[in-house]
Amino acid sequence: MYLDDKRVRIISGHYGSGKTEFAVNYVTKLKEEVGPDRKVVISDMDIVNVYFRSREKRDELIAKGIEVFDSSLSASADLPAIPKEMLIPFVDKEYDYVVDLGGNDVGTIVLGRFKEHIDVSEVDFFMVINVYRPDTQNVQAILEQKEKLERASGFKVTGFVNNSNLVRETKAEDLLYGDEIISEVSRLTGI
Repeated sequence: MYLDDKRVRIISGHYGSGKTEFAVNYVTKLKEEVGPDRKVVISDMDIVNVYFRSREKRDELIAKGIEVFDSSLSASADLPAIPKEMLIPFVDKEYDYVVDLGGNDVGTIVLGRFKEHIDVSEVDFFMVINVYRPDTQNVQAILEQKEKLERASGFKVTGFVNNSNLVRETKAEDLLYGDEIISEVSRLTGI
């Protein structure tokens, strides 16, 4: 699965959708599949809402052979900036790249800094969806969020990720309900 995706994987979605958790798990599984000789990096580009951060898993990821780029000065100090090192994996084809992008359309704007260096044919743009969040609770709301993400980022969504959950209260039927809604979005969009 991971090896079928394009070399650059951008993870976005609505605030609280679970983008970061998905990105961390995705990059971990990707590294397992590509092996120790392939360079794998995750960039934490969320400078809008830094409540959940992939950089908090830095030590675990590095121990697994995954490079971590972020805008922190230390474990507790963030800068609202994107360091130039985050450009390297966009242009260096020796890397598999996972980008943990900020939420909503505002969070995708940071990609503009790198746009001229990104080969669109190498990008998968995944939208993580939790149908239990206010702005992605039905088909129309998801389509509106998708349009906002695409307009602000300049990339077309290439895949939807069903992360519908109610944290510790989640039951199997909650996931199935999310799948039902997101399947309709897929049918309407062809994604």
